[in-house]
Formats: sequence, C-alpha cells, structure tokens
Amino acid sequence: MDSEQMDVKQLAGQHFREGYNCAEAVLRSFNAALDLGLGDDALRLAAGFGGGIGHSGCVCGALAASIMVLGALQGRRSNEENRDEAYRLSQGFHDRFSGSFGGTCCRALNPHPFETREHLRGCLKITGRTAELLMDYIRENGIAKKDPGPQSL
Repeated sequence: MDSEQMDVKQLAGQHFREGYNCAEAVLRSFNAALDLGLGDDALRLAAGFGGGIGHSGCVCGALAASIMVLGALQGRRSNEENRDEAYRLSQGFHDRFSGSFGGTCCRALNPHPFETREHLRGCLKITGRTAELLMDYIRENGIAKKDPGPQSL
C-alpha cells in the first residue's frame, strides 16, 4: 500500500471514528484528498446511506459514497452529455467492490446488529478498505482532478 492509499484509508477511518457513518466518511475523505470542492450541503447527501441506506441493510454506504465520488469526478453536467462513461466507471467499481468483499449488501458484509461493537469494528474495516480500493480505481482510470498526493490531505 502506498502513501496515497494509506492517507485516504486513514482519513476515512478517522472520519468514521469521529462519528460519521461509512458513506459520510468515504465522501468526506475523497472530498479532501482529491479537492472535489463539495461544500457542506453536498456532503450532507451521504447521511442517509449509512447502514445500507438508513439501517435497511441494503447497498453498503461506503460503496454508495464511492459512486458519488466517481460522479463528482466524471458525472454529467447536463442531460445532453453522454452518461456511458459514468455508468462504465460505476459498474466497474461496483464489480471491484463486490469481488473484494463477496457482495454489496450491508447486512451480508457485516451481519452484526447495528451499533454494536462488532458491527462498528466491521464497518470501520469496510470503510477503510473501500477508500483504498477506490483510490486504486481512480488512479488506474486516470480520473483524479489533481494528483492526490499526501500533501492534499
């Protein structure tokens, strides 16, 4: 693991330990690491994705936030722009996440009751690993807005 991966992984873990959910932690970490320029109002969009969308146990919030990051980097600005690249990147990361964790559903990835010590420990690991996977994916696809070196954190 290189310093860029470690920095964003550690930052995601730090945000999670501060009380942000998995989605908020990932989005906030990449907003800082890649200078996405998302303000507080945009960052608030991740709040309901924790616990697999409001503790429903569905799509992992760290995965959902990763797709938000990819959208911030490669999303459309108007309905006249082609969405194929955004879809390709999103599907590609979904598949990488699923391959790494064996699925995408929060309840399957972390079967412990919400807010228990075991659940929080599992979420912390998933959140950090997702940040690491996403940084690799962004670098491999050459889509970072700027060089995400350690100084950007």
